[in-house]
Amino acid sequence: MSSINSTGFNGETSYIGRPQPKAVFDLLKPLRQKIDNFEIQKPRTAHFIAKLIPAQCPFERTIKFRKRTLLQIPPLCKFNPVYDELIGLRFRALCFLVDRCGEDISAYC
Repeated sequence: MSSINSTGFNGETSYIGRPQPKAVFDLLKPLRQKIDNFEIQKPRTAHFIAKLIPAQCPFERTIKFRKRTLLQIPPLCKFNPVYDELIGLRFRALCFLVDRCGEDISAYC
């Protein structure tokens, strides 16, 4: 007869005494999949995407008054739940412009 030790199976830590994480339904999964599966087929679309999605996270600001910090605004990308997918779409648009169209993308960087 075998028993489960504190390391669990194959050296993994045991979840005994801890609640199991529940599967959470991701409401944004369909949107994420649409963004990830979007195919860029026209240079005009690629230019539009490259202009629309910024290269860097929009503003992070610290508002000060007389050397005292009143307000710290974090980068807005931390609030955007599909930020990674949008950056991936922008990257694919830039790659399309370089690989398929042979264009210089330095204006978008």
